Amino acid sequence: MKNNTKEKPTKKQWALFITGLAAILLGTSILGFFCGRKLYREYRKHKLMRENPVIEIADLNIKAPILEGTDNEVLAKAAGHFMGSGELGKGNYCIAGHSSTIYKEYFNDLKKAEPGMEIKLYDTAKNCYSYTVSESFIVEPNETWILGDFGDNRVTIVTCTDDGTQRQIVVGVLK
Repeated sequence: MKNNTKEKPTKKQWALFITGLAAILLGTSILGFFCGRKLYREYRKHKLMRENPVIEIADLNIKAPILEGTDNEVLAKAAGHFMGSGELGKGNYCIAGHSSTIYKEYFNDLKKAEPGMEIKLYDTAKNCYSYTVSESFIVEPNETWILGDFGDNRVTIVTCTDDGTQRQIVVGVLK
């Protein structure tokens, strides 16, 4: 003869069940938050790239919108054009952007730029200006001569070195 009586869960089993359920809900909430934030950042990035100039270095998987100015508010969401420097395809068009080994920033891989690589700049009408990397070097933060007019049409990209104490410079000359 079988005993068909069901045992009731103990208080300890209920506590473990509720703790497990709470952990699952908390984990799902945390993942949802970070996924939502990532999706929002991607949406904002693509919106900025539709409405503003864009820099692309395909060999380094770099693609970023370019906004006017280089203050922290601008650089928190895009690369920034140094006001007063050249225009797209004309003069020394200087831009800056963050790089960081901790955060996913636009110019993290800029240190890998090599002569001959292609840099493309797109204006708001999506006309393309093609540059070829001619040099890559490091300067001190107070060396602003890199922003000057060199009598040619170039793009100068400025970012921090990994330790943040110096500036990585990549220069591309208009094709």
